[in-house]
Amino acid sequence: MERHCQQQLKSLPPLLTRQLVEYPPPAEQCLTGNIRIMQWNLLSQALGVHNDNFTQCPACDLDWGNRRYRILEEIAHYSPDIIGLQEVDHFKFLQRGLGTMGYEGTFFPKPSSPCLSIKSNNGPDGCALFYRTDRFELLQTVTKVIDVWKVQSNQVAVLCLLRERRSGRELCVTTTHLKARPGALNSAVRLEQGRDLMAFVAPLAAGRPVLLCGDFNAEPTEPVYGAVTGAGRLPLVSAYRQAAGAEPRYTTWKIRATGEVCHTLDYVFISVGRFAVTALLPAPTGEALGPRRAPSLTYPSDHFSLVVDLRLLAEPA
Repeated sequence: MERHCQQQLKSLPPLLTRQLVEYPPPAEQCLTGNIRIMQWNLLSQALGVHNDNFTQCPACDLDWGNRRYRILEEIAHYSPDIIGLQEVDHFKFLQRGLGTMGYEGTFFPKPSSPCLSIKSNNGPDGCALFYRTDRFELLQTVTKVIDVWKVQSNQVAVLCLLRERRSGRELCVTTTHLKARPGALNSAVRLEQGRDLMAFVAPLAAGRPVLLCGDFNAEPTEPVYGAVTGAGRLPLVSAYRQAAGAEPRYTTWKIRATGEVCHTLDYVFISVGRFAVTALLPAPTGEALGPRRAPSLTYPSDHFSLVVDLRLLAEPA
C-alpha cells in the first residue's frame, strides 16, 4: 500500500517521515512482543477546507484526491497494530484502503457533527478504531456519546476488547475526541467528559490492561489530564511521559488567521505497571515542517500521529 500511495502521489514532494526513538527492553517478563499503536487526528476534509481557516495552506494542499493517499501512506509507513483516529469523515474509504492491509475497524459519528452544516460534506465526522486481524481477535465493540453533567454532549468514544492471538491476552482499547476550544468553560466541559469517559471504560476493562488514545483538546496542565491519569479505579499514565519523561512539546502546529497555533493535545494513555514502552515517534521539527507548518503537501493533517511500541508485562503478583 505504501508504494501504491507513493505512485499516486509521484508528482508531489515525499511524505514527511520521522524516526522512532527506541528505549531499552524491559527487565520484567513480557507476555507479548511489541504492540504498535497509532493515535491520529486525521483532520476532517470538510472542516479542513471550509472551517479551519488555515491561512498559510493553499487549497491544493487540502485536495482530497491527494490527502487520502497521504493518510494511507502515513499509516502504512509506520504499520501499527492498533489505530485510533479522530475527525474521520471518509470512513468507507479508510475501511477499504486499510482492509487491503489486513485491518478491520469500527466508526462512530458525532451526533451533531459540524460537518453536517457544510454544503459539500461527506457525512458526519467521528472516531474510529482499527486493528490488525492477524494479530488480534475482536471480542466486543462498545460505543458511547459522552455526557456532561448528565446531558449528552457532541463528543464520542469507541471501545474495543481485543484478544492477542499469539498470547491469548486481552486488551481494552478506547479512542475519543473531547470538546475543542480554549477557555474556562470548555476546560470544565472537558473535565466532565474525562470523568464520564473513565466511568465508561473502567467496568468494561474489568481488570484488562487499558490503552486509551485520543485528541483531548487539552494541554497536560488542564484538569482533564489529571482526571485521566489520577483515576483511582483505572490508573493510567501517558506512554510518552513514562518513557521520555515528558509529553511531546506539541502534537499540532498550524497557522490560522489568529496566528500560529502550537499545542500538545493528543495522548496515548496506558495502564500503570502493565506495559513497557520500547519506542516512541517524536513530533516533526519546525524546520522539517517549513514556515507554513501543517497541513501541507508533505503532511496531510494539522495533528501529528503518535506512534508507541508497547510490550505487555506479566501481571503483578
